[in-house]
Parts: sequence; structure tokens; C-alpha cells
Amino acid sequence: MTRIGPTTHVLLLGATGGIGSSVMEALLVRGARVRALSRNAAQAAARNRLVDWRQGDAMEVQDVRAAAEGVDIIVHAVNPPRYRHWDRLVLPMLENTIAAARATGATILLPGTVYNFGPDVFPLIPDDAPQNPVTGKGEIRKAMEIRLQDAAKAGVRSIVLRAGDFFGPSVGNSWFAQVLVSPGRPVGTITLPGDSGIGHQWAYLPDVAAAMLALLDRRDTLAPFEAAQFGGTWDEDGLVLARSIRRAVERPDLPVRSFPWWTLPLAAPFSETVREIRAMRYLWRRPVRMDNAKLVGLIGEEPHTPLDGAIATTLRGLGCLSADQRDRAAGFPQALLR
Repeated sequence: MTRIGPTTHVLLLGATGGIGSSVMEALLVRGARVRALSRNAAQAAARNRLVDWRQGDAMEVQDVRAAAEGVDIIVHAVNPPRYRHWDRLVLPMLENTIAAARATGATILLPGTVYNFGPDVFPLIPDDAPQNPVTGKGEIRKAMEIRLQDAAKAGVRSIVLRAGDFFGPSVGNSWFAQVLVSPGRPVGTITLPGDSGIGHQWAYLPDVAAAMLALLDRRDTLAPFEAAQFGGTWDEDGLVLARSIRRAVERPDLPVRSFPWWTLPLAAPFSETVREIRAMRYLWRRPVRMDNAKLVGLIGEEPHTPLDGAIATTLRGLGCLSADQRDRAAGFPQALLR
């Protein structure tokens, strides 16, 4: 096992996003040497001087290749913001990462999703289930994994960890932060995307990051292309997170309402984001859960922060708690980064 530590050099693409920032924090706790690519490196360095920020763009292969010089791992957590131009940007960015890994011998880590899969493998999805996506974004996610599988045949090692819908203190672009609550304001109501009684899988990002590092610790013993799935929090009736939010804000009577899906067709012609959100409704109409048996077999135990602590920390990070609530939330246990 090659445990990540002070002698490990990591290039992080998408460092300012939700998953990227969580992985960055976990790497810094381990003492790893973290390098990140940014289109505004000077501004990023002013915010975080523990990271070696390099000026560049993930769409430019020469920028990625230069930033990857001498690294052991490339974390490919970069995504186009707000779903824009996915069809034109996502695969070229991944190809640039593959080219850099081929040149340097680095292992690629890719955060994966459930979008690869269609209803034919619901409700419990094994890690090796056939991938028959029903959305354009799902087709791209499937293609990303195929590209990594093909690269593995040519000697480029990679790891994919698929996870459910994210929540966490630094996740702005998520169902949790964009639908369940409103960042920057006290929680006045909880909006649920799913139908009553329908289970849903959630993933607390600090725990996902810890699981990723556990896989990277074992990268030399894994298959050239390894894909596993994160179990996270199973919301068995669609109300588990809502009840935890109520406890965090100390309002057991906090109203819960259903997401107004009926309004989306009106806005869809004018917004790519709305069209993508509407396309994902199939994931909320029936229980969908990814099996984490392979991950547990690989790392021994999945990292798990108690839900109330994870929710309180998330709400505090999103600016949804009062001063007194923030003080109490600070006492909840945080994720164990191992």
C-alpha cells in the first residue's frame, strides 16, 4: 500500500468545485503536495497558500501537461459550470488529463455519478451493471468511463468512485443547495424533489473524499481501471434528510413541500440548466441505490459521518444557520479522513 502523505504529489483539476475542494482539504490534512490548475492562479493563491496554483485551462492540453509534471496522481474533478456546453467540453478535458497521465505515469481519479445507469438496473445497482443511460449527460458519463478503460489498456491507470447526490459545506451546485434549502438565508421551508415514500441515495462530500483517498492509498494493488461505488446515506422514505434539517435548525414543524416539477416545461426552452434538471427526474420517481460492496471489499470500511453532524456542518457552510445554531453545529463530529 502506497499511503498518501508528504511525498505524494497530486494535481487537482476543478479544485474550487464541491468535490475538488473536499478532496483538496483531505489531501492537505494528509500532508500531500497539492498542485491545482486555475484560470486565475493569483486570485486562487491569495485565498489558499497551502496549494501550488498553476495558471492554465483544463481545455488546453499543454497547460494540463505542464501542471502534471512530476505528479503521482491527477484528480479530474473539473466540470463545466451550470451544465453549459457539456457536449463540447467534458470529453476533451478528460482527453487532456489522459494525455498528461500517459506522459507522467500518474494515476487518474475520476469522481463518478449514477447518471451512467438507466432504469433497467434500478433499484439496487451493482458496480458492474450494464450502463444504458437515458440522458445526454448520462451518455457523456458513460463515454468518460469508456475512455478511461481504453486508456488503461495502454498503461494509464485510473480509479472511478461513483456516488449519489452530493451535500456538504462547500457544495453550491447540488440538489441539496439549490432545491432542499437556499444558501445564505435561514431555512424557512424544505423542498423535496422526490415523491413521498421514495428512497434516495445521498453522499456527504468529506466522506466521499476520504473514501477516494483510501482507494488512492491502494492504487498500486488495484486493477488498471477500477470502478467502485459509494454507499453514503440512504434516505429510505425521502424524508430522512428533511428530519435532520429540522433538528439542525431546531424547528420540528418546519414546512416540507414538493418540488414544482410542473413548472419546468415552461422554462426549459430558455435554460440549459432547467432542461438538464428536468431530464434527471427519472432518478426521483423510484428508489435508486448504488451497491457499495466492492468499495467495502477494497478499503475495509466506508467513511461515514453521523447524519446530523453532516447536515449541521453543511447548513453552517451554506450560511443557513443563525449564530447560536452555528455554535452548536461546530460541536458535531466531523468526517474521519483516513
